[in-house]
Amino acid sequence: MMQGDGDSNWPDCTQCACYLDPVVAEVAPGSGSGDPVLLPEKEMAGTLSAMKSKRLDSRFLPLVLDVVDDGIFTVDRAGNITSFNRAAQRITGYAEEEVLGRPCAEIFRTELCRSNCPLKQSIHSRNPIQNHEVAIQTKDSRNITISVSTAPLETETRELLGGVEVFNDLSPIQGLRRRLEDSYRFDNIISKNPEMHRIFSILPLAAESDSTILVSGPTGSGKELIAKAIHNHGQRSQKPFVAVNCAALPETLLESELFGYHKGAFTDAKEDRSGRIAQAEGGTLFIDEVGDLPRPLQVKLLRFLQERVYEPLGATESIHADTRIIAATNRDLEQLVQQGAFRDDLYYRLNVLEIGLPPLHRRSEDIPLLVRHFIDHFRLTTGKSITGITDDALAALLDYRFPGNVRELENIIERAFILCRGSQVAVADLPRNVRAAAQDLRPPEETTRLEQVEAESIEQALIEHQGNRTKTAVALGIHRTTLIRKLKQYGLS
Repeated sequence: MMQGDGDSNWPDCTQCACYLDPVVAEVAPGSGSGDPVLLPEKEMAGTLSAMKSKRLDSRFLPLVLDVVDDGIFTVDRAGNITSFNRAAQRITGYAEEEVLGRPCAEIFRTELCRSNCPLKQSIHSRNPIQNHEVAIQTKDSRNITISVSTAPLETETRELLGGVEVFNDLSPIQGLRRRLEDSYRFDNIISKNPEMHRIFSILPLAAESDSTILVSGPTGSGKELIAKAIHNHGQRSQKPFVAVNCAALPETLLESELFGYHKGAFTDAKEDRSGRIAQAEGGTLFIDEVGDLPRPLQVKLLRFLQERVYEPLGATESIHADTRIIAATNRDLEQLVQQGAFRDDLYYRLNVLEIGLPPLHRRSEDIPLLVRHFIDHFRLTTGKSITGITDDALAALLDYRFPGNVRELENIIERAFILCRGSQVAVADLPRNVRAAAQDLRPPEETTRLEQVEAESIEQALIEHQGNRTKTAVALGIHRTTLIRKLKQYGLS
């Protein structure tokens, strides 16, 4: 029987064979309240709800599930796979016949399968879990990140049958995130801070030059990364980049490390040894913490900078070297000059172009970006299935002053990877001093100021991404649902 209203030629489904009496409770039941199984997409949830309300024949359910773009599979109470839709096969690379009857942990091969499986939690707690990021391995051993939503499978009489998991491949979103990161990146340095981007604009010009560069900034702010970026983008990029830290070596060793020595120069000098200047021939020598260089060596370094010659310990003849010098310091060299601890002529010779790096607490907008970067890095190096950070943990990091700057943040995330048992870094995984800083009560005016800064950052990101909430959330390093909540909080929705 065909309907004739308008241009609709759909049959009256109540007259069709698909409109049958049995309820599909054993395939896709809802909770005891009669709600449908929770799925990540509204369309899918609506479909399941409609199927239940119309009492769709269970024979048609696999056909429906196979047209859904999200991977969907079900397990029995023991965790063995009982169904595996077409999208799940496409994302994982496994055919349905390869997985049916097997434990899902064997298919997804993630650390969470052993320790903190969301599907197992749903079955045991009888509660759904939504939007849980998990790193898995595909059949061909590719590492991908998926977003997982799970729910228990129950009959309408609350008899537990197993569980259902809906997942989608986050690779396109991660690709977008990487492209956004690239827009905030120069070489291996990531920042969206205006002051850092001014520095980014200088670096190509510094790389084209062969002049001496002085990089200043607090410990852990990334001075060596700046030096490497200059080297990598210059004509010397195919030659060695050699680093020496003046603060890490005693004065007696520092001279031989820099300039080398000849056999017999001192008791243990049994053979000639080249110094860092010679090792960096044609390339770049990065002299870190140059403010700690003893005054006698300052004279030797000054001579090299002026004449490009030096004498190893025990040598009688000078050696010429084509080595560019980039120096760095966390100290105020001008003040050291005034105190007589640093030669003024060496200071002016080093300071042809000075690049000053801000501390991390002055570029707090970079913290979510850097956290995401370090999480991605350590996930690859450790193989752990940690895909993000909780809102509370990120808020704690944003409240922290970071005396050790970017290096300290990197160490904090590495520590969290050791301690974290779930898929997201939590407050409990952070060091005690970070947690303590977050728990300190801020004055009301400080809280208001921070909220204002956050609201302005969100508003600016929305403008930059033309109102696209997904892109904005990725740029801010937060989940889309968190962004929506904050938009409502600040009246920006």
